[in-house]
Amino acid sequence: MRPLTDTRILDLSRLLPGPFATLVLADLGATVDRIEDVAGGDLLRQLPPLVAGESAAFQLLNRGKRSALLDLKKPEGRDAFRRLVATYDVLFEQFRPGVLDRLGLGHAALCADNPRLIVCALTGYGQTGSLAARAGHDLNYVARAGVLGAQGPAEGPPQVPGFQVADVSGGMWCAIAILAALRERERTGRGAVLDIAMTDGVLGFALPTLAAALAGDEGAAAEAARGAGEAPLTGGLAPYNTYLSKDGHAMALAALEPKFWIAFCEGAGIEPDLRALVPGPHQAELKLELAAVFRGRTRAEWEALAAERDCCLEPVLDPRSAPADPHLASRDLLFEIASPRGPIPQLRTPVTPAGVAFAPAPRAGEHTRAVLRDAGFSDGEIDALICSGAAREAR
Repeated sequence: MRPLTDTRILDLSRLLPGPFATLVLADLGATVDRIEDVAGGDLLRQLPPLVAGESAAFQLLNRGKRSALLDLKKPEGRDAFRRLVATYDVLFEQFRPGVLDRLGLGHAALCADNPRLIVCALTGYGQTGSLAARAGHDLNYVARAGVLGAQGPAEGPPQVPGFQVADVSGGMWCAIAILAALRERERTGRGAVLDIAMTDGVLGFALPTLAAALAGDEGAAAEAARGAGEAPLTGGLAPYNTYLSKDGHAMALAALEPKFWIAFCEGAGIEPDLRALVPGPHQAELKLELAAVFRGRTRAEWEALAAERDCCLEPVLDPRSAPADPHLASRDLLFEIASPRGPIPQLRTPVTPAGVAFAPAPRAGEHTRAVLRDAGFSDGEIDALICSGAAREAR
């Protein structure tokens, strides 16, 4: 399924959030042309660990895309960019609000040139609001949205998450919004400006706690006031927690419903106490009891129990061990792309089509001439841009 083969996207984003969004769209068939800075391109290219001479993360995020180098600080570069945008369906940008306006490339001007243009503007805090101009990273967005505040431990500040939920979910919201805007344009012929904020996008991850806080009754108020790491879904319930096995492996038990809790208890040889599914001070003792139970068997023994009984029990994997996991392997989530620089490991998203021969991530400026030529620039005009320093080819 590659329904976007007739869709052209000009991508100004960098690092993780925007490139993740345009990866999804490129996998679905869109032509994604990255515009990178002539000073060195996307910073992510240089961040270790490296595969085939460039960042492994960059390689994962940018398969099947093209790269052109333009200097938007030069008048010639800005003029070329404005001419480029007029030939695309979507412009994806990840600057803070006002940056493109100061370059004379604001949303209104670009949409006036091309009324069918869809501009997706991804920021940390949005195009409007009191924090619109503030810098931030993933940790700031999950903090401001109330998601980090629900995370344990119960004593002290919350643990820094081991994943970039605001960045990745922000990219996913952008892909959804772009698909919706493309469908709306089919009906109306008009483009749109999409204001997507990573803080807004991550707020939904706090939905259970947020719903309790907004409900307004005494029970909800008590739930909202419960300490970090003590709410039912953040570590407050013994049957919804992590424990160490006899050989030191972490196991995740999520037996929230009575049938799963009973199945686990029967398999573990303990008496099923349904009070375990109800929050309260008795949970502290139950956690200690379960910790002792888990220390009585190895990871392999717990995995055997999980295979035998339907009880919501899984081993805790980290990214280093995930590629070798039989289930993940059976889903073909990991594959390789052949390139002159050697095989490049890749990750399949839930919508990445199978059987497609993807091109590897581009070198910075690898497609400068092709991108400009496709937009109607003559070879003489391209040469002039390169000679002026407003554009550059791969070295």
